[in-house]
This record gives sequence, C-alpha cells and structure tokens, in this order.
Amino acid sequence: MTGPTGLEFTEKMKGFVTLDETDPQRGYDRGRADGNALAFHLTIRTENVDAFAADRLREATASGYVRCDALGGKCPVGNGVFNLFVGDTPGRRRMLYRLPFSDAAGHPLTLSGFKDVHDDPGFDLWRDTSTLYTRIFAGHVDAAGEPAARIVGAGIITIHIPDFLWQLTTFRTSGPAGNATAGLVRFGRLFLGDLWEVYGASLQAEKIETSGNGDGTR
Repeated sequence: MTGPTGLEFTEKMKGFVTLDETDPQRGYDRGRADGNALAFHLTIRTENVDAFAADRLREATASGYVRCDALGGKCPVGNGVFNLFVGDTPGRRRMLYRLPFSDAAGHPLTLSGFKDVHDDPGFDLWRDTSTLYTRIFAGHVDAAGEPAARIVGAGIITIHIPDFLWQLTTFRTSGPAGNATAGLVRFGRLFLGDLWEVYGASLQAEKIETSGNGDGTR
C-alpha cells in the first residue's frame, strides 16, 4: 500500500505579554513585571511529509488553544498555520505562527509570531529556535492584513527545556504501514539541514579555531 505519510507533534510555549503594547520586548518586560502570562498548546500537523518538505512555504496546520487570563483564559485555536524555516535571505530563516482565536467575550483575535533564526556571534541556536516574538491583532487577519490591523498586545513566549524534551516524545506519523520511520527521518533531515544552512559555517569556523595547531590549544 502506498500513499502520503502524515506527521504531527505537540508544542507548548509560555511567556508574558502586555495589552495595548506594540513592541514584543517591551510587552514581555512589562508583562513579566505585572504577571500577565500567555501560553499556547498546539498540535502541528502535515498530511504529507514529502509535500511539506518540497513546499517553499513549509506550511502545516496548527490547532489547540491559547491561554491568557487577560483575554479570558483558555481560548481554542482554529485553522492555525505554522511555517517551518521560511525565507530567502542567506543565513536567516523564520518559523512563523498564525493562530486565529476569540477571547472570552467573543472578539476575534489573531496571535502572529515569529522565531528569528540567524547566526549571531556566540552559540545562539537554542535561543533563536525557542523564542517567539508575538503580537496579537484584532480580528482574524492574514499576513497581508497585518499592516492595517490594530495591535491588541505584544510579548515574547519561549519553549522551556522540560517542555522541549516532552515535545520530542509527541511526534507521531500516520499513513501506510512501514512509512512511519521514513517520515520521521525525512522531517529530521529537513530540520537539521536547515539548521546547518544557518549555523554550519560558524560551527565549522569555531571547530577550526578551537583545534588550533592540532593539540587542542588556540
């Protein structure tokens, strides 16, 4: 039996936001001081790993919920979108999240966030891949509609190491028997390959510098 292999995993992120703020860093700083927490719990899924890998937009669905007391508590996410490592700038990629939901009063909102994956001095791979700069927009808006949309709040949410280790246990595949391992391998190679494109040159340079004259000294 042949056919596409689907893949899904679940991700939990948490941090702080401030309503009536437009800048994620300021929103995080003030939100942390005020205790305005925001978290999400998402299952990210593609129905066809091969098509996902070949797609320039690397788009998958995202479903689950956003939790924020300032917005009324637990808010279901419907028709969310996740994009893995997109962008045409050499040495820079983004992971994108677009999560439509409604607050407790029924007002439609969109959480739009990005992880900025690029190689700064020092080892910043973990920070880049675990930090989501977030804005919340009034209405259910797509990327084209963001410039005209009103920003309801902003902040930063992150993956904590225990949640990341748990996330690794949530990967599941579906489809023809025997394709499960191949689907996981294809996704893993895609993920690691993109990381290498961004950070590989620096890692190689660091290896050469550290090796020095061959005896481990600089």
